[in-house]
Amino acid sequence: MSFETEKKIAEHLFTKHEEGFEHASFDREIAFYEAICSGNMELVRVFMEPLFCEGCGILSDDPIRNLKYHMVVLAALIARYCINGGMTPEESYSLSDFYIMKTDKAASEDEIRRIHVEMIEGYTEKMRKLKLKGVYSKQIVHAVDYIITRLHHRILIDDVAEHLGISSSYLSRLFKNETGMNFTDFVGKLKVEEAASLMLYTDYSDLDISNLLGFSSQSYFIKVFRKFIGVTPKAYKKQYRLPDFKDR
Repeated sequence: MSFETEKKIAEHLFTKHEEGFEHASFDREIAFYEAICSGNMELVRVFMEPLFCEGCGILSDDPIRNLKYHMVVLAALIARYCINGGMTPEESYSLSDFYIMKTDKAASEDEIRRIHVEMIEGYTEKMRKLKLKGVYSKQIVHAVDYIITRLHHRILIDDVAEHLGISSSYLSRLFKNETGMNFTDFVGKLKVEEAASLMLYTDYSDLDISNLLGFSSQSYFIKVFRKFIGVTPKAYKKQYRLPDFKDR
């Protein structure tokens, strides 16, 4: 690297420091990519930020070109994370190329931002289907898909059975036979896994999370959390919580 290049980089870093600029939390960014790979759109929405938001570096002085550059970077990162999560390189890179080409043709900031959301939802949907494919019977796949999209609500086996057009007793047997868990425990485990991510990467309180995920009470939430995680929410946060976030 030439002296002139090093000088320009140093000047750039100094200017950003003087302006009080800080990049977005790396750990929260990782949580966003992991949420996409898990196929959980509800969790993705928690961590998803608008394209070029506070904490993002400026890649071009031209607003539209700046957004396009950020989209290219994001598409490349998501593609690689999804490959690591099990998507074939051919499919992942094809999706990335599709959204990058679509972004290249966009003529306005609003259009680019719509493509940004479309890309994230598209990858997340693909990953959700991938996680379920070949693991369970068709009926359980549809049941789990129904549950994942409604984790922030109270989920009853009667409602899922009605959605599938089968009896509750039959669905209950399917869950036990294929997942090794009863329906209530299966739902509770998925909710608790999302709760654990929210505790690590957001500033929601335990009560906020309990209400957000549709638990009947905070005490029940703590009981279920301890059952599947092995410790209470308080102990979990004390052990794993990142220093960027503070309890309310």
